[in-house]
Amino acid sequence: MPEGVFTAPLKKPAHVGDDWLEPKQTEYSSEEDGIWNDLFSRQMEVLPGRAASAFMHGLDKLDLGRGGVPDFGRLSEELDRLTGWSVVPVPMLIPDHVFFWHLANRRFPAGNFIRTRETFDYIQEPDVFHDVFGHVPMLTDPVYADYMQEYGKAGWKAMRYNRLKALGALYWYTVEFGLLLEQGEVRAYGAGILSGPTEVVFAVEAKSPNRIMLSVDRVMRTDYVISDLQPTYFVIESFEDLYRQTVERDFDRLYRNLPPAFTYANSAVIDVDNVVHRGTQEYLLRGGRGSGARPV
Repeated sequence: MPEGVFTAPLKKPAHVGDDWLEPKQTEYSSEEDGIWNDLFSRQMEVLPGRAASAFMHGLDKLDLGRGGVPDFGRLSEELDRLTGWSVVPVPMLIPDHVFFWHLANRRFPAGNFIRTRETFDYIQEPDVFHDVFGHVPMLTDPVYADYMQEYGKAGWKAMRYNRLKALGALYWYTVEFGLLLEQGEVRAYGAGILSGPTEVVFAVEAKSPNRIMLSVDRVMRTDYVISDLQPTYFVIESFEDLYRQTVERDFDRLYRNLPPAFTYANSAVIDVDNVVHRGTQEYLLRGGRGSGARPV
């Protein structure tokens, strides 16, 4: 990165280079393969009818349910044949500029570890299940795969303008927690939704959260929740619509006009919103996860 551009001061493990790639994928034990299998089975009980068809087709194309943590080499061969992407192992969360660089070169960095039985329901740092099960099937869709590459290219521009927080909100509300209108029904395509059983049902069916049609300018001004269910989800008409709204947007002009902090609360509905469902916000108002509130 050019001088004067801030990058997160993450401590790089000694055994990885500037690209933060692990020398090889972890060799998982039978217990760890069992954790993958159980996580996979749990998700497959709730995803049909709630997950985007592109995601379900991606699961089938990559055969992620064949048993155990998938081999990245095999995954990469199949992905390369479909959309030119590959999956690469990283030890932990990696610096923003490195993450963007990999995406821009059609490489998806995946955590080289899996959660334990003790952290089965929730893990703070994304592991191989979140990264591979949640993200990789969507990379089999050509338009979505192109969107992810363009997002990586956009990252360096956001860093130069010191607007990573705004670009992060776009990633959060699309790649991690995005919803899609499919034949008039709301379906999930975001990895943060698809890799957890509670959020799948909450995002698609619950009365509490807002569901608002995506506007890039609006989303990049909106705060978000990291460790709880989202008060608001943004909905796209199609992946072509998502691509048009982002890749064809003049981000130089947008960044020049964005404030350094978020403008809208994560539960806000504003007058220009195209609202699919205005939520009751009951879950949030009762205190969310920390209070033991039911996700309704």
